[in-house]
Amino acid sequence: MPIKQEQTIKQTQKLSPLQIQTIKLIELPIQELEERVRKEMEENPVIDDTPSEKEDGTEENAPREVSLSEIKDDDNTPSYMYHVNNYGKDEKPHYDTFSVKQSFTQSLMEQLGFRNLNEHQYTIAAFLIGSLDEDGYLRRDLDSLVDDLAFRENVVTDVKELEQLLSIIQEFEPAGVGARNLRECLLIQLRSFRQTDDVKNAITILQDHYEEFANKHFQKIMMRMGLSKEEMKAAIEKVRKLNPSPGGQVDDSYNDQAQQIVPDFQLDYDNGEFNLTMPRFSIPEIRINKKYADLLLESAGSSERAKKEAIQFVNQKKESAKWFIEALKQRQNTLYSTMQAILEYQHDYFIDGDETNLKPMVLKDIAEKTGFDISTISRVVNSKWIETHFGIYPLKSFFSEGLENKEGEEVSTRELKKVLQECVEAEDKSHPLTDDQLVSLMESKGYNVARRTIAKYRDQLGIPKARLRKEI
Repeated sequence: MPIKQEQTIKQTQKLSPLQIQTIKLIELPIQELEERVRKEMEENPVIDDTPSEKEDGTEENAPREVSLSEIKDDDNTPSYMYHVNNYGKDEKPHYDTFSVKQSFTQSLMEQLGFRNLNEHQYTIAAFLIGSLDEDGYLRRDLDSLVDDLAFRENVVTDVKELEQLLSIIQEFEPAGVGARNLRECLLIQLRSFRQTDDVKNAITILQDHYEEFANKHFQKIMMRMGLSKEEMKAAIEKVRKLNPSPGGQVDDSYNDQAQQIVPDFQLDYDNGEFNLTMPRFSIPEIRINKKYADLLLESAGSSERAKKEAIQFVNQKKESAKWFIEALKQRQNTLYSTMQAILEYQHDYFIDGDETNLKPMVLKDIAEKTGFDISTISRVVNSKWIETHFGIYPLKSFFSEGLENKEGEEVSTRELKKVLQECVEAEDKSHPLTDDQLVSLMESKGYNVARRTIAKYRDQLGIPKARLRKEI
């Protein structure tokens, strides 16, 4: 069989240093961007964040913004000023932070410090705290933890000692922390309450009749414990008010596991007009330090070789600073343009935050409005938040696929989920709606949704099956 050779031409796109720098900065939320800028200032001595001085010793006003084409690149002229202004008109920048998740581990370690433990016990207890998952549970078996302590901490212990120290952790706040399963978590919380009859009944139910309780077999429990309907309801209500996730993790698919968030955008709505701004944040107003560059060249002395090396160093740092500052400006423009496009696309929703007005929207829709690549839009909306007059939201939450209603209009999955949740909340809990019944109810409201879609959305909303939603 003859071998055939073919020559093909493949076109590839190579990103410029500025594009690469900009892409990396776009991905960062404000707090990480602040750290990135300060790191750049530490590594590049040519970058400065202090106002320049006139010859008479007074400070100059902020230098005008110039384009890259205005910057001279000849070796003997490091005398330009180029800056990016991250501040507004106020002299002191500020931003508001919002708590997303309390520092769970830090809180437990602080409580551990108040216990009278020796170094050996403290090490083991700290290791147990570090082994808790985000919900506050200890999911790993104690035998494995004994081995881990031996290999990783060089600490010899046994299961009995671990149980003793775990019982101490289970006394910490929030109540229920350190449990190994849901049953233990609920019991820990109940035992911390004042022991009324309702609480005692709830403890007995979870201790002796947990399977029946989990499967909603209330009549069987009432018969075995000799409880009246009112007593059973009261005990169930005690359990219902307990926290199944004492770790305090926000149940949000957009949660980035940060202790605090700083909104990247602020949206105000007044007299029918939107005002979109990017809050001022504590990133220094950076510029290239002319005096440092001149001083560096002067310190090179009379040696031609030393002067050449100094010039080369200054130009290298100057070039790096130039791209970094320009990338910062492009980041600001890209973020603002993207959020402005989202605002225009979801105009009706942003008036009052009514999720039924949230239109189906995918990354491609915003990419087409802005002219940016889909990958750029994805980087912009990742880990970015907006503060509105009706709450603080991650940009990701405004994107969703859509389905058609009876009129053939496209509605967002967010709207469908909201209507589904309202249907479940309004149902008769003694006869909760099955998925088939929910399909019919949604259809009567104008939404054509398949049964498997109902089941999918119900799971995503954390709504149990009908049998498990039954109440007496």
